[in-house]
Amino acid sequence: MPSYVDPSKCDGCKGGDKTACMYICPNDLMVLNKEEMKAYNQEPDACWECYSCVKICPQGAIAVRGYNDFVPMGGQVHPMRSSDSIMWTVKFRNGNMKRFKFPVRTTAEGAANAYPALKCTNLDDELLSTEKQLPVPTMVAK
Repeated sequence: MPSYVDPSKCDGCKGGDKTACMYICPNDLMVLNKEEMKAYNQEPDACWECYSCVKICPQGAIAVRGYNDFVPMGGQVHPMRSSDSIMWTVKFRNGNMKRFKFPVRTTAEGAANAYPALKCTNLDDELLSTEKQLPVPTMVAK
């Protein structure tokens, strides 16, 4: 389900040339209507449904229609990010709302080393860091 912008909430990221959703969209679908200073999805059929624009919108103006496996038909999904979690708000057709909070699982750069004890000693070696060099058998003359 493609993302869509609620014009009553969108502030065009306060008058810049490029909105946050335009910056983050991997398919360059989000554009800014310069007359109204509101963003919109110019080609909903081409939306990859990556949720990037939804997560980055500072006003929470972009929503997606969730998949039927977790949101009934007609429902809306709004994420709210904090530094350590994402709160997903699901708004149902009848007006009921449910919230689900999940931790953000980002790892600091360089911290995701599965083998901290392994150090590269030879950059010209074609072996992987987990492979060991087997000793070369030597021929013994008789």
